[in-house]
Amino acid sequence: MKKLLVLPLVAGFAFAGCSKDDSKDGKPTSSGNPVTAPVDYLDAAAKAHKSATTKVSSTGLNQTIKLFYAQEGRFPKDLNELVRPDYLTSIPPAPAGMKYVYNAKDGELKVVPQ
Repeated sequence: MKKLLVLPLVAGFAFAGCSKDDSKDGKPTSSGNPVTAPVDYLDAAAKAHKSATTKVSSTGLNQTIKLFYAQEGRFPKDLNELVRPDYLTSIPPAPAGMKYVYNAKDGELKVVPQ
């Protein structure tokens, strides 16, 4: 009798995680059509490259902002204040089609589309 009560519970847990859409934004990551698979792959690779480039370009600047804060006790007024021998020789360019948005109050740097 106990097994009969536990069986639906176990089945419910087993199927609870199953869903047809595994993407984050609600859009399917691929069409599932073998004919469009190369296009789907290239699209995913382009998105991954853009995401990686954005992260890499902002990580160095974020670390420099943190270093500036640790040494100076405040955040830089703007990114150009980081251009000096102790920190950077120049501000690295933002990825293509993107720009840096810096908030001097909390030292937050974002990379956003232009």
